[in-house]
Amino acid sequence: MGILYEDAVLIKEAEKAGDYTVITVNCPDKTGLGCDLCRIILLFGLSIARGDISTDGKWCYLVFWVVGKPTRRWDLLKNRLLEVCPICSPAASEIYYYRPEFQQPKSPDVFLLKFWCYYDPKGLLHDVTKVLCELELTVKRVKVSTAPDGRVLDLFFVTDSRELLHTKERQEEATGRLKAVLGDAMISCDIEPAGPEVATCLQGSSFLPSAIKEDIFSLELPSKHPNSFRTSTPVSVTVDNCLSPSHTHVQIFCQDHKGLIYDVMRTLKDYNIQISYGRFFKNPKGNCELDLFIMQVDGKKIVDPEKQNALCSRLRMELDRPLRVDVLSRGPDTELLVANPVELSGRGRPLVFHDITLALKTLDVHIFSVEIARHMIHDREWEVYRILLDDGDGCPLPRNEIEECATKKLMGWE
Repeated sequence: MGILYEDAVLIKEAEKAGDYTVITVNCPDKTGLGCDLCRIILLFGLSIARGDISTDGKWCYLVFWVVGKPTRRWDLLKNRLLEVCPICSPAASEIYYYRPEFQQPKSPDVFLLKFWCYYDPKGLLHDVTKVLCELELTVKRVKVSTAPDGRVLDLFFVTDSRELLHTKERQEEATGRLKAVLGDAMISCDIEPAGPEVATCLQGSSFLPSAIKEDIFSLELPSKHPNSFRTSTPVSVTVDNCLSPSHTHVQIFCQDHKGLIYDVMRTLKDYNIQISYGRFFKNPKGNCELDLFIMQVDGKKIVDPEKQNALCSRLRMELDRPLRVDVLSRGPDTELLVANPVELSGRGRPLVFHDITLALKTLDVHIFSVEIARHMIHDREWEVYRILLDDGDGCPLPRNEIEECATKKLMGWE
């Protein structure tokens, strides 16, 4: 089976405000394809309001109804979605076929973006992060330091989705956009390959206090944990093997949040579970309902009660606490800590740093330094953001207000 390359991903833009943009994907199937597609949709700042998934195990058909600003770069989104579809080199009659040997992911080159500023403009980190997102530069790690004289040094480890950051033209584009945003505050801006000798200076501390590990990274069910996001609608996950002779039916009901469909898909991808049919939608009350018919990688239903309970427990936890947010004491200072689980494929959740810096800019809170690092905790990899806040001369904001604002931005509850 094959399909014309240009028809593999179709995007029908919303005709007027309030309408949905419809994204249709028609291509060979692979385990985790839904997760990869939803991650890209989330990366472009779009929200999935409805969706339909259907596959026979070899070929799949997916439809997403999304909402977002009408100024989105739809052509670029289409190209990024095509990149994760199992559609490769041309065969006869201008038809493209699935060729697994072309689907091996290539690790992107890492570059160091370094710039000095005379002072720290309000919301500097968010403005820079927003530009990097628009340029399709992914922040892998960041270190922000404030010198005694007030100058600010920002060091970003980034990768380029276009794989062009080694060229002079692409570097000039990036530095030009940053200079336009920072204006007279910028002293210098340089981009260079991040070799091993450079990377060592930005390694996040391998030490995390044990109290943080137990509180933030607990894998207990949210109902037993005091630090959940306290959603108004409890997460409900049920399984049923009676509705289909060949599939396990999973039904999920929960409060909607940014990236919810991605959180479900990445969990199933990590469990190596195939979705044969799925339907989900967000109702007017802000709750999301999902019906999924799934099977294991061996093509069989999930009949083992222990496997069923493990899957349901993990889905409940991931939907109740897709990210971990807390405000802590770091000596005399205040630290905002945000952690999100990393997919087994090595990808972290997109736009986390963007949303953190947006929340702090909204609160008019100055950022003194930032550390982003990955840690293996409870046999699971986490991407951990540690943001040291500068209270300045004024009265510091209550910690619960900082935590609440960061949580709302990250979860899309605005």
